[in-house]
Amino acid sequence: MMSTKTAYRAGWLIDGSGAPAVKDRIIVVQDARVLRLCGPDDPDVDGRNVVDWSDCTVLPGLIDSHVHLVMSGTTDPFVRKNQLNNNYEQRREIIAAHLQQHQAHGVLAVRDGGDHNGDVLRYKTDPSNGSTPWVTVAAPGKARRAQGRYGKLIGIEVAQGETLAESFFKKESRRDHLKVVNSGLNSLTQFGVASPPQFDGEELERLVTEARKRGLTIMVHANGSSPVKLAVEAGCDSIEHGFFMGRDNMLRMADSGVTWVPTAVTMKAYSDYLEKQGHRSDPSFAEVSRRNLEHQLEQIAIARELGVKLALGTDAGSPGVHHGSSVKMELLLFVAAGFSVEEAIRCASRNGALLMRLADRGTIAPGMRADFLAVRTLPDGLPEAIDRIVHRVVAGDLLDSAA
Repeated sequence: MMSTKTAYRAGWLIDGSGAPAVKDRIIVVQDARVLRLCGPDDPDVDGRNVVDWSDCTVLPGLIDSHVHLVMSGTTDPFVRKNQLNNNYEQRREIIAAHLQQHQAHGVLAVRDGGDHNGDVLRYKTDPSNGSTPWVTVAAPGKARRAQGRYGKLIGIEVAQGETLAESFFKKESRRDHLKVVNSGLNSLTQFGVASPPQFDGEELERLVTEARKRGLTIMVHANGSSPVKLAVEAGCDSIEHGFFMGRDNMLRMADSGVTWVPTAVTMKAYSDYLEKQGHRSDPSFAEVSRRNLEHQLEQIAIARELGVKLALGTDAGSPGVHHGSSVKMELLLFVAAGFSVEEAIRCASRNGALLMRLADRGTIAPGMRADFLAVRTLPDGLPEAIDRIVHRVVAGDLLDSAA
């Protein structure tokens, strides 16, 4: 039995490689994969059987490389406190709702950054959940932090007398990657103040060795020069946040192939919230957040020049950072830092896929899984118009925007 071919005509195609948009391309799909790309005059294309999206720009399905599915982006302190004290059944419904939000905004894969109870990993590995079929989830379970240090919301302490590696591997689990917290939060009260590392280089190197034996990657929460340097030199795979890490660390990352997930939108959200709501003790905190954002955009611009590989991540679940919709703002911030629209979309597609080890995702090219979005705009309307999704193709299946 022959499988069916479907052809889609894109007014403009952004393929996820970072290359400039190409006008008037046909995407031929067969068996959930892109079979070929061609022009509308190709003799093998029957115009009567082409889905016409000539008024749209088509781009790959988006990937958010840093989320916290168990937490919402609300700024309501009562809701934020309650969502951490509810039970698993309630948190399961929250996770499912957040996956629906990602799907609605064209985000087809998410990389979770951990939660205290390991609920996202539990949700993913429980077949009874009926999880959102179109959104791929990678989850680390519980992150690890040093005793008495930041990170309770997203993980657990390494027990007294245990090494970092022992804490992760004393009990095997079906996690997708590891999450290590190696610094404190980026300061919201004092500009540029960094916290010391939570783990030394030797501990991180031992963890990398054990993780490689199991085929696992390591994402590291790290702000400031020293916490980032230790993680990069140990061979960890990605730096999350990286506020105030400095040019020398970017050079190290470019040389070693470590990916940076800068989550700049968190500072935009904090700044906007504090400017509107004020702060109970010091009105200058909004200005600190704004300066943090400006400095992070400067770092993103430098990283682009140095050839650091960046993947888009929003830290969705942080205050004011909503699941799905915040990808648009992070894309806008990448463009503000000097990325072209096509380069920014590569960070939100191919680079995220590589970080998640989704080898057949992230670009629209022959042999790749057929995941793409049709957005009713010209390329120069992006990323502002990226929420105007009119159609999605996911693993070869055509969905409309209301699906």
